[in-house]
Amino acid sequence: MTDNDILASTRLRDRLSRKASRLAGQWGVFFRGFVEHPRMVGSVIPSSRFTIERMLAPVDWAQCKVFVEYGPGVGTFCLPVLERLPADGALIAIDTNPLFVDYLNDTIRDSRFTAVLGSAADVEKIVHAGGHSHADYILSGLPFSTLPDGVGPAIMAATHRILRPGGAFMAYQFTAAVRDLMATRFDRIDSGFEFWNILPCKMFWGWKD
Repeated sequence: MTDNDILASTRLRDRLSRKASRLAGQWGVFFRGFVEHPRMVGSVIPSSRFTIERMLAPVDWAQCKVFVEYGPGVGTFCLPVLERLPADGALIAIDTNPLFVDYLNDTIRDSRFTAVLGSAADVEKIVHAGGHSHADYILSGLPFSTLPDGVGPAIMAATHRILRPGGAFMAYQFTAAVRDLMATRFDRIDSGFEFWNILPCKMFWGWKD
C-alpha cells in the first residue's frame, strides 16, 4: 500500500468516525429529551425519511419565505426544510426544551435558521420578533393529545392568526386527536397516513383560505 493509499484510508476513517459521533450525539440528545419530558416529545424515535417527504410535499416552496416548526427535537425536519427553502427564506424552530434548542443552535450553521426557546402558543410574538409579519407554513410534531389543558386550543388559535391566507398548518401524529382541534380553525383539512414510520403516523394539512 502506498503512502497516498494510507493517507486516503486514514481520511476516510476520520470522516466515518466524525459522522458516527454526530449521529450518536443526535440520538443521545433526542433520547435524553424524551426521558426528561416524555409528554412533550411525540416519540422516542425521530421521524422517518418517508414521513419527512410526505409531510413537506404539499409546500409551495417558491411562495415560502417564513417556515415555522413546533417541537423540532434534534432537527429531523430542519435540514430537509432548509434544503428546500429559498435563499432569502427563514426557518424558525420553537421548542420548550432548552436541551433541544441549544443543540440545534450549536449544530445547524445556516443564517436562515433560528431555534427559539418558548411555547408554540407564543408563535405570533416569536415570528414578529424575528422581523416577520406572518408565517407561510407551520409544521408540528407536538403530541397534542398529551398537552396540558388549554394549551392545544391556544396554540391552534395563535397558529391560525399568524398564518397568511393560502398558508397551511401541518401536523404529524400517532392519533387523530389533532384533527378535531384543527377543525375549530381550519375549514379545509387534508389527511394522509405513513406506514413506514416508527410508529406509523397520521398526517394532516390545514389550509387557511
